[in-house]
Amino acid sequence: MTGPLAFVSTHLGGMPRAGRTRHTSPVLSPSTVETTKAKTMSESFIVTVEPLGRQVVCRDDQSILDACLRAGVWLPHSCTHGTCATCKCEIADGEVDHGEASSFALMDFERDEGKLLTCCAKPRSDVTIEADIDVDEDIEMFPVQDYVGTLVAKDEIARDTVRLIVEVDRDIAFNAGQYMKFTVPGAAGAEACDRTWSIGSPPTQGRTLEFHIRNVPGGRGTDGWVFKDLAVGDTFPMSGPYGRFVLHTGEDNHTIMVAGGTGLAPIKSMLRHGLENEMYEGDMTLYQGGRSREWLYDVDFFRALAEEYPQFTYRPCLSEETAEQVEASGDDPAAYAYGMVTDVIAADHPSLSGCKGYLCGPPLMVEAALKTMMAKRLFPRDIYREEFFNEGDKSGGVNSPLIKR
Repeated sequence: MTGPLAFVSTHLGGMPRAGRTRHTSPVLSPSTVETTKAKTMSESFIVTVEPLGRQVVCRDDQSILDACLRAGVWLPHSCTHGTCATCKCEIADGEVDHGEASSFALMDFERDEGKLLTCCAKPRSDVTIEADIDVDEDIEMFPVQDYVGTLVAKDEIARDTVRLIVEVDRDIAFNAGQYMKFTVPGAAGAEACDRTWSIGSPPTQGRTLEFHIRNVPGGRGTDGWVFKDLAVGDTFPMSGPYGRFVLHTGEDNHTIMVAGGTGLAPIKSMLRHGLENEMYEGDMTLYQGGRSREWLYDVDFFRALAEEYPQFTYRPCLSEETAEQVEASGDDPAAYAYGMVTDVIAADHPSLSGCKGYLCGPPLMVEAALKTMMAKRLFPRDIYREEFFNEGDKSGGVNSPLIKR
């Protein structure tokens, strides 16, 4: 993920306090709580998650999502910063502060109706939420924990893109496709903030993690830290794993994977886990899209992977560079496909019925790929996706009406 964000405060008209929703209810008994309330400077409340009936303790300065994930209670989520609306739930009882939730992801009328985004909402009383929980039985979800990361390598791999190799202080268990949250240090009077980036390495490498990060001009996490001051040897707080965009290893359908930009990171983790660790039996095809070769990276790695594993097909696609330009540079024009990645997919497959789709990258690319796959007879339930948002998306409203998050 690009991890991204300059948050926008919103006003909730008609509520007792700006940014809050209140539903009155009796205070829940703490006798059934699974975790003892921590004695900290902040106040803690009980969050009950229905229909599970699970109860967790959540501090008043902590998001409901964070408290649940750390307690091993899995809730739907994706961006974790109030943009995508994946974590939208109903408030059955209690009061919350909606925090930095985007006014597009959580509209004013939805707040009035008692909805919240668990990634931003913080309790102001004991709270009961109704969540749409659809965890696949073949996927083990790991509780979020805190780690200390040390940067051991930082290399430029494409235009405005770097690869970070981070060693964490102990092994971390995660699913291929998940991401980590980094704490970006405060600078120039700005407070520390969180940014999220996907893991590009397989789960069998739990101590050394790979990340692909593209620069966002003016971005606190990228322009202001990763591409500026972050240096080999630096240490920083991290937490994770997060996300539900993961490889479903219990399936054997032909996977059609589409990656744009650094959306390649979680896809690379999935491919390495499926192929190198022999965790996926079906065919796997990767369509990697870029405007020109300078935007693509790890091309040689995936070509070597395709040579080693017959079940894997690699299709790097150039949308703005022509075969003639590639040939003139001395490169093999036959090694690339040309045009929008969606056009290449459409030409390659008369039908995608029976396949599974994995889409990751900029929202507009993911949306276009989604439409292409659906036009090729792939149902929404068979398409897994994750959009990478940046600061501009916070106020732009990029939700898709085509598929449920």
